Amino acid sequence: MFGSKPKKSEITYIAKGTSVTGTMYFDGDTLVSGSLQGDIHADCGISIEPNGIIDGQLRCVELKVSGVFRGKVSCEKLIITESGTVEGEVFSTSMEIFEGGQFIGVRVKEQVNLLDEVPSLLKNATPTQKLSFETD
Repeated sequence: MFGSKPKKSEITYIAKGTSVTGTMYFDGDTLVSGSLQGDIHADCGISIEPNGIIDGQLRCVELKVSGVFRGKVSCEKLIITESGTVEGEVFSTSMEIFEGGQFIGVRVKEQVNLLDEVPSLLKNATPTQKLSFETD
């Protein structure tokens, strides 16, 4: 999906109306149309859809924002589309902002102090232990 890393077969989809809070780990590409809040680590790419929101600390390979991201992010590539908004502190090797996209914050030269490694308990947890969520 995102091309920076070898593709994995798993895609996680957080649907509109779904809200997840806590510490999260995704080992495949992730599409967010709902809401994520907390500390997030992803081994691949995350795409925030137009209705999606992420609020917290995020470490991923590639972040594509068509919705809203608030917080601190560390990634190789950040893409803000024409409907996307990023508010906060960003560390990225490359950054692309399409006309209409908004970046409100600061881009830092040094790595943002975030989750460097996924806690082993989280990485080895069963799927039901990894996430707890609510739907509207």
